[in-house]
Amino acid sequence: MKRDPLLWVATAAVLIVLASAEYELARACGFGTYVAAGVPAALDVYALAALRARRDVLAVVLTLIAVNAASHLVEVGLLPVSVPLVVAVSAVAPLVLWRVHRLSELPAEPAAEPVPAVAEPAPDPAEPITVEREPAPVDVVPVGPVLGPWTPLAELAGGTGGTAAGTGPDLLGDHFAAVRKAIGEAPAEPATEPVPPAVPPSGTGAADIVSEDTANTTFERRVATVRNWLQAEPELTGTEIGNRLGVSDGYGRRLLRTARDGS
Repeated sequence: MKRDPLLWVATAAVLIVLASAEYELARACGFGTYVAAGVPAALDVYALAALRARRDVLAVVLTLIAVNAASHLVEVGLLPVSVPLVVAVSAVAPLVLWRVHRLSELPAEPAAEPVPAVAEPAPDPAEPITVEREPAPVDVVPVGPVLGPWTPLAELAGGTGGTAAGTGPDLLGDHFAAVRKAIGEAPAEPATEPVPPAVPPSGTGAADIVSEDTANTTFERRVATVRNWLQAEPELTGTEIGNRLGVSDGYGRRLLRTARDGS
């Protein structure tokens, strides 16, 4: 509603006049003193809700006219209080409740119409690019050595080549002579590659066996040493024996087996 002072004053005056007639009609239809005031209050709320929502305005106006006219007709005795009149006045409150509830709901928003897509103009075709090349000059001094007149291959092989005057060195003849000399000579034998000295294999190999064969006393002495160690350390292994004597693991295990067999 608009914020106009005159509009508010007119609305308040109309509602007061209507409320008086509506209250008297409710009293005539059997409503109590305080309950009868609810009928004009309900109709006034319905009228304000319809004006604000801009719906049901015609229905509100016709209802107010009918209630106001019936009140005055009953007041002057022209309209008797009958069953239809009491039922109609009693139905005011439920009907107002229904309509005010419907007016409080927001109306459905109309579906937005699809906006047609605007076709974009096609881009202008690109202009063709022409690459211009400069023509090669006709009269150009050649860069590089200038060959002399043609000479037969036999003369070149015989050493008569060179420039036209024959004053240059016979490079091609020297080349062919070197090729003939290289073909006629026997190919040189390839140099013998040096043979590296043989390295005896490590582990339980030659050194341990030779020491046993050539120095049997050394092997027996080591066996006796291992026996003494076994008396103090029965759990001694062949690897530990080899580490102590500075020999291989296999030789140490051999000494261990011999010491245990002899004991």
